[in-house]
Amino acid sequence: MMGISNMTSENNFILKGFSNWPNLELILFVVILIFYLLTLIGNLFIIILSYLDSNLHTPMYFFLSNLSFLDLCYTTSSIPQLLFNLWGPDKTISYAGCMIQLYFVLALGSTECVLLVVMSYDRYAAVCKPLHYTVLMHPRFCHLLAVASWVSGFTDSALHSLLTFWVPLCGHRQVDHFFCEVPALLQLACVDTHANQMTLLVTSSIFVLIPLILILTSYGAIARAVLSMQSTSGRQKVFGTCGAHLMVVSLFFIPAMCIYLQPPTENSQDQGKFIALFYTVVTPSLNPLIYTLRNKDVREAVRRLMG
Repeated sequence: MMGISNMTSENNFILKGFSNWPNLELILFVVILIFYLLTLIGNLFIIILSYLDSNLHTPMYFFLSNLSFLDLCYTTSSIPQLLFNLWGPDKTISYAGCMIQLYFVLALGSTECVLLVVMSYDRYAAVCKPLHYTVLMHPRFCHLLAVASWVSGFTDSALHSLLTFWVPLCGHRQVDHFFCEVPALLQLACVDTHANQMTLLVTSSIFVLIPLILILTSYGAIARAVLSMQSTSGRQKVFGTCGAHLMVVSLFFIPAMCIYLQPPTENSQDQGKFIALFYTVVTPSLNPLIYTLRNKDVREAVRRLMG
């Protein structure tokens, strides 16, 4: 047994990742690299376009830019290390690297949960309170909501990271995942981790279930408002923007609930790897497409930008 206090930066963890399927590693490398490049290009496109076009200086695109920046950071916190491990035989990550990765993956994931709630409130205010929208979503208040999202996510991550790295670990440090995450690291513990698991369950409920309930409540009110609209074009515009947001919410929250809120089973670890691969690689690359594919404002902004 080696306590966490005795570890130095020379102690490495081994990220087993997908080593149980060696024939898949090259295929996964190519597919993940493509999705990672799409994520970088798509989200950078949204951030730059929202900054350059003054017509997109609205609360909706301010929060969308935050989401794009968040997705860029989220994928970059784990995917480069995964690509490195898939490419060659070396699958190690330093103790410091594991600690940093755990902190940022948790922080950015928790931040996205809160930010998606903020974006649903923005849509609620736009559809259900249109006459008061500019007052409700004042720029200063929007900045405050964005800061609150980031601060809450990073605070939650600090709690989990400290609790996880205080746990004494056994001699081997083979993490059965492709990145450092709390459940996989707790499997290496030499002591009872029931308190850690309960803390994870409680905070996961706070950052997953409560945001999801708030989002569904907002869209319930939006649905009632839409059904009372007389204008067909107004309905189509609301369905376009709100439908995109609901799709992003589904792509993020459903995998998160499958991993953090279901009881562990014999096959849950392997299933969890592929589910985590989906929401860390695929979802961030789809978000720009979902928000821009049928978005008239974005198409017009691109035309203006192209002259």
